[in-house]
Amino acid sequence: MKIQTALLSVSDKTGIVEFATALAQRGIRLLSTGGTAKLLAQSGLAVTEVAEHTGSPEILDGRVKTLHPKIHGGLLARRDSEEHMQTIEQHDIARIDLLVVNLYPFRETVARKGCSFADAVENIDIGGPAMLRAAAKNHGTEAGGVTVVIDPADYERVLAGIDSPAGTPSYGLRLELAAKAYAHTASYDGAISSYLTSLVQAEPAQDAPAEREEWPRTLTLQIQRQQTLRYGENPHQTAAFYVDPTRGPGLLGNYAQLQGKELSYNNIADADAAWECVRSFQETACVIIKHANPCGVAISHDTLAAYQQAFKTDPTSAFGGIIAFNRTVDLATAQAVSAQFLEVLLAPDYTAEALELLAAKKNVRVLKVAMGDGANPFDLKRVGGGWLAQTPDNLPLDVSSLRVVTRIAPTPEQMRDLQFAWEVAKHVKSNAIIFTGNGMTLGVGAGQMSRIDSARIASIKAENAGLSLKGSAVASDAFFPFRDGLDVVADAGAVCVIQPGGSVRDDEVIAAADERGIAMVFTGVRHFRH
Repeated sequence: MKIQTALLSVSDKTGIVEFATALAQRGIRLLSTGGTAKLLAQSGLAVTEVAEHTGSPEILDGRVKTLHPKIHGGLLARRDSEEHMQTIEQHDIARIDLLVVNLYPFRETVARKGCSFADAVENIDIGGPAMLRAAAKNHGTEAGGVTVVIDPADYERVLAGIDSPAGTPSYGLRLELAAKAYAHTASYDGAISSYLTSLVQAEPAQDAPAEREEWPRTLTLQIQRQQTLRYGENPHQTAAFYVDPTRGPGLLGNYAQLQGKELSYNNIADADAAWECVRSFQETACVIIKHANPCGVAISHDTLAAYQQAFKTDPTSAFGGIIAFNRTVDLATAQAVSAQFLEVLLAPDYTAEALELLAAKKNVRVLKVAMGDGANPFDLKRVGGGWLAQTPDNLPLDVSSLRVVTRIAPTPEQMRDLQFAWEVAKHVKSNAIIFTGNGMTLGVGAGQMSRIDSARIASIKAENAGLSLKGSAVASDAFFPFRDGLDVVADAGAVCVIQPGGSVRDDEVIAAADERGIAMVFTGVRHFRH
């Protein structure tokens, strides 16, 4: 059955005039409502208002206009049912073969500063979801059905289907678009649920912004499968990568893979750890990640120098790691990184010469991710029978709030090393101890059950890499509970320490720092990462 009638009613009017014009040129009758009908008419298109089509006026301030048998009968009548076709003919109901609808902007309305509760409720769409669900249900069979469109990006594909010999989009496309419509209405209802279940007051004032809790009582999420993965962390586990429908600028979910094998579960997890660390630096930076922990981080005047310094921290762990840059990778840098075995390379861009050289390393996964300051609104962690949710740990260091607690204050150069060490510590699994100097990590102790063990491991790694810790700066992601951890880093050669403070034994640790001639500053903020 060729498309005869289309109903168009959209809040997102991107491309709607051009699409409607193309439909009219193909002899398709246009039905519409409200602002969409007005726009199409102003564009010179012949359009029939829904109220004229149904013979019933819009009522209740527009709340009821498409909830009518002539609309829903036209959408729901099965095209392969003789009885259905006879029924709608008896009731003078025309088929509606194409529905183009997107819903009232509820999310945008409630996100607007000063939005009253009444405004929020008024922007809950009723007729739109009802039509979408009806059209999607009746996407039909190979014999014919309704095509439902919620996304302007699909207009061209629908027109191509109309221009096919069948005169209508294929069953496969109709089914795909139906699934997309149901996902759209589910997400829409989820946004309404999240809003209503976040209200603080049982009876909010109608004409004022409603007070809301940060975390709704019912949290509804919708994420889209980007790809099915070969397996999870281990071969006996299945896995998939899902992304948010809308992703902030600079987040890994926006990656483009330029070459290499398919990404694995661990590749994506480690790539995200590398990318979040490297994009936190304003200077040219390189981060090398192994098992979600930085094993080398450096800032320098160019990408090659940054890589060389980062690699020096722990060449052994860098084997098979993930390398990230926050600047364009040039030929010299590509030559250097390709000399080692690596799994994934990330950067905001690559020169043509660098990509040509990397192409010889066919298995290396090369990702391009644009820089940006986007952040996830919250982080989730699965636990048995539930979820933990929290805001992301993206609090920047406020240098003005640092408190020097020792008799000796850090020199300006030492303060720069401390700030660098503190930024790295945010991205290292707890307990975390990081030695730094001259813009590079010298030793990283990560994920140990005791802080003193992390301190010992960090100094051992530096020794194994042939790096001197004399004059180094140290960051601890949480406070030193005893002086023993401080003694370990002092024995290794550290001359300054940055840590949150807050231990009941702070006085003991400060006294130990004074005794050892170490400068120490407190941040008042910790950065646990489990």
